[in-house]
Amino acid sequence: MNQQKQNGKVIAIVTMIFLFGMIAFVTNLAAPMGIVLKNQFSVSNALGMLGNLGNFIAYAVMGIPSGILLTKVGYKKTALIAVAVGFIGVGIQYLSGHASPSSAFAVYLIGAFVSGFSMCLLNTVVNPMLNKLGGEGNKGNQLIQVGGSFNSVMATITPMFVGILIAGSVEKATISQIFPVMYTAMAVFAFAFFVLLFVKIPEPKTSESSEPIGVLIKGVLRFRHFVLGAIAIFVYVGIEVGVPGTLNLFLTDPVEKGGAGISSTISGFVVGTYWLLMLVGRLLGASLGAKVSSRVMMIFTSGLGLILVFLAIFSSTASLVNLPVLQQSSTGGLSFGMAEVPINAMFLVLVGLCTSIMWGGIFNLAVEGLGKYLAAASGVFMVLVCGGGILPVIQGWLADMAGFMNSYWVIIFALAYLLFYGLVGCKNVNKDIPVD
Repeated sequence: MNQQKQNGKVIAIVTMIFLFGMIAFVTNLAAPMGIVLKNQFSVSNALGMLGNLGNFIAYAVMGIPSGILLTKVGYKKTALIAVAVGFIGVGIQYLSGHASPSSAFAVYLIGAFVSGFSMCLLNTVVNPMLNKLGGEGNKGNQLIQVGGSFNSVMATITPMFVGILIAGSVEKATISQIFPVMYTAMAVFAFAFFVLLFVKIPEPKTSESSEPIGVLIKGVLRFRHFVLGAIAIFVYVGIEVGVPGTLNLFLTDPVEKGGAGISSTISGFVVGTYWLLMLVGRLLGASLGAKVSSRVMMIFTSGLGLILVFLAIFSSTASLVNLPVLQQSSTGGLSFGMAEVPINAMFLVLVGLCTSIMWGGIFNLAVEGLGKYLAAASGVFMVLVCGGGILPVIQGWLADMAGFMNSYWVIIFALAYLLFYGLVGCKNVNKDIPVD
């Protein structure tokens, strides 16, 4: 009996980690798609990020309902619904490539919005389940970091894949060129649906409550460390998406428009390196998670991130460094080599090491000691993930107004808040509130 329970736990963990990767694959399609939207529809940097906004704004709409759905139907059914909705969302994005020029942009945004519903539901399932299956505390954070590692693998692949598909034709890029990515995403969703359908996944035995969801939400908002943590998630996801998203726009924009004028293939691999470093950071976080507290990790990484972004802002874009990338050869083929990119890009890519452990760290700190409020807290958390859509649009607007590097002041203020949360805001000062 114990062996069966252990096997069920292992299958549940593997399945949740697999779903963690799906979140990254679909979510990280939105930012590089900004290059396509910007060129196909001749729009600004800010409008090019609207697909990303559509994806993340769905969290604001679906965050609380996802928590309610989780408490009503459980983890497995919520995950099945999420996967089915994700397939539909990517399908709509695919249809935008066949739509008329006058409606294609709008159809794509609808698809990104529907896909955001799916990602919100999956995040609501994956994070608390991994935290619970890991035993909560530092060990729960450690398991979330492992899941985040696979998430980073998929995040690394996506911008590289898009960069290769539009290589040599950035200014003529269209949605139809990205169809192979969409085919892959729909295939992954279909496969995951059938795996979830036939694999028995034990439901985490979280503390239950007969109280209405509205009461539970009001209850969780009484915890200061959770409220500040939810805000931290808002700014963190904005950092995670905004740093590489704006970097991709900067690298591919012509020099006369303030960009670096680099090919989409090289740019995709530079941005992919950011996500690769997130993988490295999450592996380090997973190995240190049982020894180093989430709070110490948050303080160190947010402080280091501030230094790196300051260096990016104040360094000259004329200063070049060599980075290993995949590039297009003179014969039209693809090969690995060294490419010169502005030194600012190197500093921004290194920020990936800092953002790598922040999601798990913030979530772990914010839900500590919530007991019966955990499911409701997860729903509230998901609402604030919309920061991943809002902050990059603000950054894109600032890039249009003041230049790409000056737009990273948005990231500076966001990282400063995360440093505050690690130093002060994460402390649970409401331990007198009953959670049983």
